[in-house]
Amino acid sequence: MTDRAATYVIAEMACSHDGDPALARTIVDAAGRAGADAIQFQIWLAKDIMVPQHPAFGQLCRLELPRACWRELADYTRAQHPGLDIIACVYDPDSADFASTLAVDAYKLHAADLSNPSLVSHVSTLGRRIDLSVGSSTIDEIAAAIGWIRAASNIPIWLMYGYQNFPTRIDDVHLRYMRTLRERFDLPVGYQDHTDAEDPAAFWIPAAALGAGVRILEKHLTHDRAKKGADYQAALDPSEFADFVRMVRTVDQALGSAAPRPFSDDELRYRRYSKKSIVAARALGEGHRITGADLLFRRAEALGVPPAEAPRLVGRSTRRAIPQFGTIADEDLA
Repeated sequence: MTDRAATYVIAEMACSHDGDPALARTIVDAAGRAGADAIQFQIWLAKDIMVPQHPAFGQLCRLELPRACWRELADYTRAQHPGLDIIACVYDPDSADFASTLAVDAYKLHAADLSNPSLVSHVSTLGRRIDLSVGSSTIDEIAAAIGWIRAASNIPIWLMYGYQNFPTRIDDVHLRYMRTLRERFDLPVGYQDHTDAEDPAAFWIPAAALGAGVRILEKHLTHDRAKKGADYQAALDPSEFADFVRMVRTVDQALGSAAPRPFSDDELRYRRYSKKSIVAARALGEGHRITGADLLFRRAEALGVPPAEAPRLVGRSTRRAIPQFGTIADEDLA
């Protein structure tokens, strides 16, 4: 995964649909039109993830989408945007089993369930990649969750890192930590960006993550951030998200390949123009014995012997007369 030519961009819907299926379709359309690789659904029922006396229970009930709506939305996504993967973020076995009937492409397990072996193990048996969210989790907790997955299956695992505060302060991002995760677990590591969507950093922090070797980006997407609905703080509007994906694809192009490559015509032309060669400091007659004082290092009409090879020319004799500033080639010397 770390050698991907293109970054895998996940549009995180979260609860930005505000419990309205029509708004959910708007978000799916925005992800598809922007050229994202995946749309991420959060599939749950409030009663399955929170006790009724919890202060946020009523709000979750208002944001909840019925199973039938998720099925319709999955069908809509595949019909309208067939290249868009569907990732299901699930919080309980029933939601995971339901998502399985939608033939989702991957599951995301929230950091809240990293220490929930029954759920982790259950999702591991469903035969799809698991994106394991590891924010606010210890190395031991991450290792344990990976162990539960591996005990059940050899499915792909992506570790998804993001600081769990909305919006995230810049000094809390800690991009370097993703290198630690990659080295420690030898798994692909993605970045979940939660920086303030009003801040230009919402673009250049993910770009910096790409420069650090990340090839998976998860970015929140909403229908209209100005309405300040659910999960709006770090979410981009549709037009902003399209700009974001364009930025990512541009960075992908600029990153290129880590392997050495043959020089392009442009580079060969540049080398001929800019590289210095050994030239004669003054006119040298035939049979002249070369000294260091006879040599200058200059750009010339054509590439000759490079300056680094000057020591091997000293002491040799010229086979022909060489004019001042003429390049000195091996065939000119005995």
